[in-house]
Amino acid sequence: MDVIIERACGMDVHKDNFTACIMTPEGKEIQTFSTKTVFLLKLIDWIKEYGYTHVAMESTSVYWKPIVNLLESEGIEFLVVNAQHMKALPGRKTDVKDAEWIAQLLRHGLLKASFIPDRNQRELRELVRYRRSIIEERARQHNRIQKVLEGANIKLGSVVSDIMGVSSKNMLRAIADGEDDPEKLANLAQRTLKRKKDELEIALKGYVNPHQRLMLKTILTHIDFLSEQIEMLDQEVAQRVSSYQEDIERLDSIPGIATRMAEQILAEIGTNIKKQFPGSSHLCSWAALVPGYNESAGKRKSSKTKKGNKYLKSALTEALFTIFLIKIIPNPLNYASIN
Repeated sequence: MDVIIERACGMDVHKDNFTACIMTPEGKEIQTFSTKTVFLLKLIDWIKEYGYTHVAMESTSVYWKPIVNLLESEGIEFLVVNAQHMKALPGRKTDVKDAEWIAQLLRHGLLKASFIPDRNQRELRELVRYRRSIIEERARQHNRIQKVLEGANIKLGSVVSDIMGVSSKNMLRAIADGEDDPEKLANLAQRTLKRKKDELEIALKGYVNPHQRLMLKTILTHIDFLSEQIEMLDQEVAQRVSSYQEDIERLDSIPGIATRMAEQILAEIGTNIKKQFPGSSHLCSWAALVPGYNESAGKRKSSKTKKGNKYLKSALTEALFTIFLIKIIPNPLNYASIN
């Protein structure tokens, strides 16, 4: 088999250490390094000393990131490879053999690199993904408030459309502070909700225990904190994507996609889409939104979708569900035709 890369380095990466195998026409050498930055710098010096041009490693969790950060800053070519592509052959069950096998595959040009965005996009991804996790946590806290109210015999959610609206929040804070009078609580209603005062008085009649008041106060404080963090992240993300505002606006114009979702899509797929994805089918496959195709001996086997990019997949699925709610549900005839 022809050698494509003369001087190659393969790595088997773990949380606390990794094994590196370097291969040249003269032979091979294997060393084990700690993943602490001090020792990673020694790895870079070692690679530069022997003049290795390409480095390959498995995409193990997030443990490849510290190494890639340094390789990228030094301008060294690197490949982060899907582990499944290299584990087809049995019998290689040690770190040394794994590193040697990766180096051999790299030398012969048999490795296909995973998509690793540049540093700016990686940072944007981290911010957007973290913002999404905080938004999901805030939604969990909203649901927890509903559970506390149900346990206190208060049916506020049956009257108001948004349990965390301005009027509802004022009522919840009053309940947390010890207010029991349904009439006084109903008087906190604002704007159109004032028309439902009688319903509110009935719904706000309950039996709130001290521990439930404490829980409400704690949850509301937590929600306020999460909202502040989300707003701060919104500003940071908006600043980072300001140079791609035209792309954001074009994505935002698609039904079911709002600004935050447009920012998430941009963070996941990047801006140089033509280079990374030759066509729409490639992008859909990468997002795991197309069924698999598995046929053998004239028989169709399982066609379930693969894992793909879960963040992009969930965002696009959410957009599709939003379109379904807007376009289909309001018209009972459309909904009936689907079923």
